Amino acid sequence: MEFLFKAKDSFGKNREGEIEAINKESAIQLIQKKGLIPLSITEKEKIPMLVKEIERIWEGIKPKELVVFFRQLSTLIESKVPIVPALQALQEQTGNRFLRTVAREMEEDVKDGMSLSESMGKHPAVFDQLMVNMISSGEMSGNLQKTISYIADNTEKNYQISSKIKSALFYPAFIIGAALIIGFLVVTFILPKLGGIIKEMEVAVPWYTKLVMGLGDFMNNYWWAVLIVIFAAFGGLVYYIKSDEGKREWDRIKIKIPIFGSFFKSVYIARFADNFSILIDGGIPVVNALQEVSEVIGNTVFRDIILRAADEVKKGGSISNVFAKSPEIPPIVTRMLKIGEETGKISEILKKTASFYEQEVDTMTRNISVMIEPILIAVLGIGVAIMVFAVLVPIYDIANKIQ
Repeated sequence: MEFLFKAKDSFGKNREGEIEAINKESAIQLIQKKGLIPLSITEKEKIPMLVKEIERIWEGIKPKELVVFFRQLSTLIESKVPIVPALQALQEQTGNRFLRTVAREMEEDVKDGMSLSESMGKHPAVFDQLMVNMISSGEMSGNLQKTISYIADNTEKNYQISSKIKSALFYPAFIIGAALIIGFLVVTFILPKLGGIIKEMEVAVPWYTKLVMGLGDFMNNYWWAVLIVIFAAFGGLVYYIKSDEGKREWDRIKIKIPIFGSFFKSVYIARFADNFSILIDGGIPVVNALQEVSEVIGNTVFRDIILRAADEVKKGGSISNVFAKSPEIPPIVTRMLKIGEETGKISEILKKTASFYEQEVDTMTRNISVMIEPILIAVLGIGVAIMVFAVLVPIYDIANKIQ
């Protein structure tokens, strides 16, 4: 339990603060042990967990906000501002209520004697284990400011890579989504009317026209059932992908999809190389660094490869040996890692690898829309051609016969 107290010191000066204890009596004893005379003590009101959860869901924490948080914290520490006043300043700077609540709780924890890394570890929804371990390493090595700056850079790079993924997928997803919606509306509402015109003429039509007309009639009568099936199938697919088995299968598919497979591989390798190099520079042992990177890589296939590499290093082996046996890892990455291990300059090699694959991601992001555009146009063209050939051409032929 946490308590707010007012007390007097041996010089008669008023003192205020917070203290953590099992109960009020224990809190009084702790205050007295500090040489203070308690005047008043009250239990501190905590923010209800439900309120915090609502804040987290409603506000969220964008990667940009986290980057700004770490950059400002790094600047304050570099300016010799103690941790507690620095956290107080960050509370005033941020406009995100949930992040402000987290910073306030961290401030209280540090006041109670907890380290910054320990207080961050209490908020896994905001700070991942990689961040916590890097802060802990910085505290032990005395390079806290440099470590926080590393985290800000790393968070920003990860955000940029995630933005590139979204940018690459947005265009094809938008086109496919729009085409499906328009196709659904055409088949459900327009096609039955055209089919009605053909039926009224009472003329023979090809089998494929009858098939398309039948589809239109079915959709016109049971479109609601089709929508229910579509939403149920989509929900089931999302549920499966979120399961452990489904996520593994989806991660395997992602790196094998034509065009996009190479893009995703480049993203994961860039993320691995960048995060791993930062952890090594932060003084974290190789095995621990590999284990932590495996959790932030974003793909279970690559995570398993990295964890196998960690086990190999524990036995005295090398990372490059495991990577060489994994077809998902490009040979150039394996060779560069081997050179880094042999020369003792693995961090430098990793940084160059990360830079190379970040450029690859940039190039692929620009090229994906160019490569996929003709494919989408061809697919949409085939759909339109089927409609024209099956419905409009028969109507045109019938009109000519009537004339």
